[in-house]
Amino acid sequence: MKHVTGLLVGAALLACASVSVQAQDTHSNPVGQQIPPPSCYTALEEWENLRAGTVVPSCTPAAHDAWLNDIRHWRTERRIRVGYDDARYDNAALKWAQSSFIQPQMMVQDRTLYDPVAHKYTVDRYLDDLVKRYGGIDSVLVWPTYPNMGIDDRNQHDMARSMPGGVDGLKQMVADFHRRGVKVMFPMMMWDQGTRDPGKPWPDAIADFMKEIGADGINGDTQDGVPLAFSLSAEKTGHPLAFEPELSAADEALGWNVLHWGQYRYPFVPTVDKYRWLEPRHQVHISDRWNHSKTDNLQFAFFNGEGWESWENIWGIWNGVTPRDGEAIRRVATIERAVAPFFASEGWEPFAPMTTYGVFASRWPLGSQTLWTIVNRNPYDVEGRQMTVPFAAGTRYFDLYHGVELHPLRDGTMSVLSFATEAHGFGAVLAVAGEPDAGIAALLAKMKTMTAKPLSSYAADWKELPQTLVEIKATTPAATAPQGMVKIPGGDFDFKIEGIEIEGHNDAGVDVQYPWEPGARRFHDHRMTVKPFLIDQFPVTNAAFKKFLDATHYRPADALNFLKDWTGGAYPKGWDNKPVTWVSSEDARAYAAWAGKRLPHEWEWQFAAQGTDGRAYPWGNDWDAAAVPSPDHERTLHAPDDVSAHPKGASPFGIQDLVGNVWQITDEYVDDHTSAAILRGGSHYQPGGSIWYFPQAYRNDQHGKLLLMAPSYDRSGTVGFRCVQDAQ
Repeated sequence: MKHVTGLLVGAALLACASVSVQAQDTHSNPVGQQIPPPSCYTALEEWENLRAGTVVPSCTPAAHDAWLNDIRHWRTERRIRVGYDDARYDNAALKWAQSSFIQPQMMVQDRTLYDPVAHKYTVDRYLDDLVKRYGGIDSVLVWPTYPNMGIDDRNQHDMARSMPGGVDGLKQMVADFHRRGVKVMFPMMMWDQGTRDPGKPWPDAIADFMKEIGADGINGDTQDGVPLAFSLSAEKTGHPLAFEPELSAADEALGWNVLHWGQYRYPFVPTVDKYRWLEPRHQVHISDRWNHSKTDNLQFAFFNGEGWESWENIWGIWNGVTPRDGEAIRRVATIERAVAPFFASEGWEPFAPMTTYGVFASRWPLGSQTLWTIVNRNPYDVEGRQMTVPFAAGTRYFDLYHGVELHPLRDGTMSVLSFATEAHGFGAVLAVAGEPDAGIAALLAKMKTMTAKPLSSYAADWKELPQTLVEIKATTPAATAPQGMVKIPGGDFDFKIEGIEIEGHNDAGVDVQYPWEPGARRFHDHRMTVKPFLIDQFPVTNAAFKKFLDATHYRPADALNFLKDWTGGAYPKGWDNKPVTWVSSEDARAYAAWAGKRLPHEWEWQFAAQGTDGRAYPWGNDWDAAAVPSPDHERTLHAPDDVSAHPKGASPFGIQDLVGNVWQITDEYVDDHTSAAILRGGSHYQPGGSIWYFPQAYRNDQHGKLLLMAPSYDRSGTVGFRCVQDAQ
């Protein structure tokens, strides 16, 4: 059998593999989570061959068999070394993970999940969109925490409980996913040790909460393996959970982490996933969030018989799949779901012999049948003779990808299979003795229709999702400044601002898109003219908000967390002059309308804070700790200071309490999937212990972006507001 020769593998991957001595029980030591291919697939450029005076040997059957025997031996020995126990893969409550091929990380702020007008979850709308665009999902990772977490003292479970309807709402949402056959996971953040203490060990807190809402599993954010204690706590409750760490774990943890993320490097030659190789029933979801193309992800997944993390809404930044990728996902997942039992085969043979350069296959025997999953890594179509297999009388071969039967040519003791594989495309072949069963017959019919159009006919260009500024209606112009307001004269202004999101670098789509910009970006610099306006000298206080409530009897439809620190409709004693918090944008707009005012545009807030000299802080260019409240690093949030407590922090116009007490709501931006409020000024609350908490923006040229879902979730103990009014 002819093997492919001279294929390029990433130099770093091979270098690490060639020198590693970590196990000393294999010549193909894993590099992270990836087992390198046979060394005979390594290619030098032609000029390197000439310089060395050598020719890279071909992957002969003997070389292939030696590599395969080596990694099989390593698998056997490795299981012994780590004391591997596979009992959880036989647990009926966890078996769903083995066929969970497509799993999105879903931000709870995604606008397809919840209707804030109708006050209800719209799980069907969310799932129908995914079915339409790429064929649907098997499980979902519901993400209610980062990047908003740490804006106040709510811990990871408090954030989930703040979602609309509270715990009852969560139960219904989970049930709605289950009704559609989708399993539900939530994240756990063990770096969340700076917010409210849960009052019990985290393994117990997580197990109890997941049982309460009926969830099926947990993703271990930033964890290199979820410790066994978490599985034991869940099993103690009678509600086992499937645990899925983000990062590479010790091999021993394979016995209790039944899923994993795969965050790979992508050389030309595919690699073998270490965890899948050690335990073929172990599910891996390849995660490659920022890449606009998903071809590498899907090809490595198909080669390994594993899944993909269909993560499009990345912390409110939309990196949607292209139509070409969407169709590829649909096809790959359709095949994987139909033949899922094959992927648990202990007889899995990566790099099963193929005859075409750049085309790679895994062979999956199961009983009397055999499956091949095939990827074409070439940027061009291939067709003709692609596989040569031993002749077996009565065996029939089916091209599962195209939904047709293949008719092999007899060549002595061998059968030659010919078929086409599209550039950067996929293939699947099934060998059966006699007639295929009803399930395979149905798959063939489905795939024949689905693949009638080549993947190349679908658009592959990635497009950024446009954002829109939510309108703020003008007020009746005021001739003079009412009590408590200051007139800002307006004028020419260099509006220079930076988003302080922790992730996203300077990629297109990060942060916001101002009306004068062609797309969202992190850094903004715009010369503009600001019209005169009036602005509150101080943020709206508890006393002022109480007058509004007494006059209007305002009560929001979504009242969870509304004025959470008040009791019986009254704020705590001595809090008259403290800024009101635990109010949403909707609550703030209702107050402003009653007062004949509105919320400020962000550039108005910045003009009032900065003036025209470009100063870094309202009081000047150097940080002054006496101009702001003392930072609060406790796990339980302290009350903000009185709004008039720090006169040294006044801006050139005499506006006070702009920085470091409570965040202040300004503009809101929306796109098809996310809504976000722009917050200014930062707050006094700085939970310790992690870089992942909501960052502060104390400078005049920085802003925070708070992802919005619904008033109950959006309200915070550190977010308040001040109002403006248009001037004549």
